[in-house]
Amino acid sequence: MTGHEKTVPMQQMRRDKRLDPEHRMRLDTAIHMQGRGWMTGRDGGRPWTLSRTNRVVACLGALVILLLISPILLGLALAIKFSSPGPVMFVQKRTGYRGRMFGMYKFRTMVANAEELKESLRHLNKHGADAIDFKIDKDPRITGIGGFLRRSSLDELPNLINVVMGDMRLVGPRPTSFNAYRYKDNHLARLSIYPGMTGLWQISGRSNIDFDQRVELDLSYIAEQSLLLDLKILLKTPFKVFSGHGAS
Repeated sequence: MTGHEKTVPMQQMRRDKRLDPEHRMRLDTAIHMQGRGWMTGRDGGRPWTLSRTNRVVACLGALVILLLISPILLGLALAIKFSSPGPVMFVQKRTGYRGRMFGMYKFRTMVANAEELKESLRHLNKHGADAIDFKIDKDPRITGIGGFLRRSSLDELPNLINVVMGDMRLVGPRPTSFNAYRYKDNHLARLSIYPGMTGLWQISGRSNIDFDQRVELDLSYIAEQSLLLDLKILLKTPFKVFSGHGAS
């Protein structure tokens, strides 16, 4: 499980759901957790992160936010379109709940062929060439306006579409761009809940911490999950975003 392993193609991922019982067993063993009802506290109930209430609240909240910020989204889309060639939106395959792959919507912040250039820049990975997490300081693929969008995290606003679609929640572990096959066994437990737009990682250090530390924060969130904790994270997130702390 090193950074040199190839990402498994989507078609193979679909086949493996039926034909790779060993991988399914590995996932099921790692992410099994005894549910505790978020309202009653009883064992066997739905925890907050997997509750229908969370799904409805997140969806309605995302719809309201999208409506309120629609003029900002339009302005950013026009700025991206006229500043560099390529599409306005970037849809990247991410790993979500129980290792399921989905397309995550973001504003494009890099040159159109950024994914093709990734392997040639792996030696610049700030977490190490063999790390599964991929971050580069002063990434040469980032466009002029893309740098601003990333520092302000405005590029992630289209994630609200994924919240409405049900692939994500407002709060939860950040979905990774590498699939569950690349996860170590002690990483898989973070897939026991839906990924989120923000979480403990974003308010505790963001991209300045490595993946193992991110997993520790994710597991801490899973253990302490509640409506109150989500509200605290959502209230703290804008202050961290506007300060640009840890953004890249």
